Amino acid sequence: MPTALTNRKITLVQATAINMIDMVGIGPFVVMPFVVAQFSNGLFIWAWIFGAITALADAMIWSELGAKYPLAGGTYQFHRIAFGEKGGKLMSFLFVWQTAIQAPLVVASASIGFAQYLTYIIPLEWWQQKMVSGGLVILVLLLLYRKIETIGKISVIMGSIVVLTIIWIIITGLMAKQQPVPLLPAGGDSFFSYALWAAIGQASVKTVYAYLGYYNVCHLGGEIKNPGVNIPRSIFISIFGITSLYLMMNISVMGVIPWQIVEKDNKYLVSTFMQLVYGQQAGLLVTVLILCIAFSSLFAVVLGYSRVPYAAAVDGNFFTVFGKLHPTKHFPHISLLVLCGLGFLFSLLFRLSEVISSILAMRILVQFIGQGVGVSLLRARLGSKDLPFKMWLFPLPVILSVLIWIFLLVSTGWFAVWGTSIALLGILVYYVKINYLDKTSLAN
Repeated sequence: MPTALTNRKITLVQATAINMIDMVGIGPFVVMPFVVAQFSNGLFIWAWIFGAITALADAMIWSELGAKYPLAGGTYQFHRIAFGEKGGKLMSFLFVWQTAIQAPLVVASASIGFAQYLTYIIPLEWWQQKMVSGGLVILVLLLLYRKIETIGKISVIMGSIVVLTIIWIIITGLMAKQQPVPLLPAGGDSFFSYALWAAIGQASVKTVYAYLGYYNVCHLGGEIKNPGVNIPRSIFISIFGITSLYLMMNISVMGVIPWQIVEKDNKYLVSTFMQLVYGQQAGLLVTVLILCIAFSSLFAVVLGYSRVPYAAAVDGNFFTVFGKLHPTKHFPHISLLVLCGLGFLFSLLFRLSEVISSILAMRILVQFIGQGVGVSLLRARLGSKDLPFKMWLFPLPVILSVLIWIFLLVSTGWFAVWGTSIALLGILVYYVKINYLDKTSLAN
């Protein structure tokens, strides 16, 4: 039986840093122009506010579950416990199934975004960008192939680079000549118009992607010190901190660059902004820092998701080879190798815009909505007396979260069909596994 991963070495500061570098990454820099271009009235800031509300509502669910069940695997463990013996096995398997596809897509999105943004400094042909994105995944694999306490220290350094870079961008914009950024509809426009909410729906698919990662510590639950307190704190500190930085960064950048001229395929909006204010060298410097942030995010993403197949394998609900720990460094090395291998492959095959929409569509049904249902089942069955963290105003955060996720799933368009199809295929694979593969294994 594999050794359980309960090596509690990660502190609150380190856990918060791991969340924050996962959240930021390349996301806000590459999606900002797309978000701005969706609004003909300049109210793009509401897409970022909507993303923050989505994260906060969902964070209530993650915090309650993560504090109560601080185990390696996050959602896998939550589903296994919440949905009962039969339903729990199915739901937890579905999560691992989609993670085996979705997590490498997340890895690919970060590496593709990195290679795309690098072209601001170095002109690269298509095949050269693919070499960079693939090579980046390999580098992250090498860095993560070590003990968890060393990784915690690396995360704090990377998190500091993330925060300081965004603060520099904010201060630069605020000190420059600013034009007002619209916050409310002008003239006869209404805040409740169909056009505005259609724009918020389309843009929020991207802004929510930029917020994802506030829950990364839950995947590392078995490695967090004092998890009943530190997991919820790290989640909420991450969300409030990153939301403040995102909103201020948008106001600063778009206060210098007129929102009316921004095109959705503008790859280098922030670098162009810094170049306008300080000159070409500043544009190059901020690009280097953004690339450091993208690399940091990729580091945190792979770290968290590598624990999910491991946790499932330990329970006998996934292929047993994933349950092996490194003999001397004590981390799930097989899981890490497989996720990085698939991430490397996906980084060579797909485009960034397709990857972002696919990631969100795949997560919504099984993970986010599934956890909302799961936490409600646990409350009904066990009550709230022994919870280290109790979500505020239950069940309102659950209801709000589920409604928002349904709204966003519809907003992904045909990618919603893709996400649903992956889940349905996972159900088929699960029943083949338990009725044929597992029985054949036992017979042998």
